[in-house]
Amino acid sequence: MRILVVDDEARLLDGVRRGLEAEGFAVDTAANGVDGLWMAQEHSYDAIVLDIMMPGMNGYTVCERLRAEGDWTPILMLTAKDGEWDEVEALDTGADDFLSKPFSYAVLVARLRSLVRRGVRERPVVLEAGDLRLDPATKRVQRGGTEIELTSRELAVLDYLMRNVGDVVSKRQVLENVWDVDFEGDPNIVEVYVRHLRNKVDRPFGRASIETLRGSGYRLSRG
Repeated sequence: MRILVVDDEARLLDGVRRGLEAEGFAVDTAANGVDGLWMAQEHSYDAIVLDIMMPGMNGYTVCERLRAEGDWTPILMLTAKDGEWDEVEALDTGADDFLSKPFSYAVLVARLRSLVRRGVRERPVVLEAGDLRLDPATKRVQRGGTEIELTSRELAVLDYLMRNVGDVVSKRQVLENVWDVDFEGDPNIVEVYVRHLRNKVDRPFGRASIETLRGSGYRLSRG
């Protein structure tokens, strides 16, 4: 199994390389994010071990770039000790697993073997409704090829509407799937976000794809 390890700490990088090679892995290394991204683009690996804080390009950016290019090689991200938000962002940017520093080589090897056994996961299907496209992997939205900037909540509402394109969804369904079933705030928050979406994905393009069906809910048209 061929593994790419990307980390700017020379002693750690050399130690991980020697440790993995002793376990039978073939190991390539890179000491910064730019070189790591290039190597991942140029060569095929069974898994990638990726540090977060590196010069030139951090691990989050490397991971995002690979996922945006359709590369779904399993990635294990190395996070800071007690770095709860590092772990959250690692998973949000497309990493498959994470390991906090300092770590045990035995655990690293076990995590890598587990990732390789799972294999390369499939890229999420791009959602489409006419010329409106949402890529769940990269969180990019386009209308007719034009990029549209959405907040995370706007993106989540649009994602739910697009996964139910052509169907009527109630305000309660949107709340339960985008917020949560125990949401106790003003349910009219859904109307606010639907209005935001119309102002971003419909009106600038002369469209009216997000319909309101009074008393029933909302429907995203297919065209």
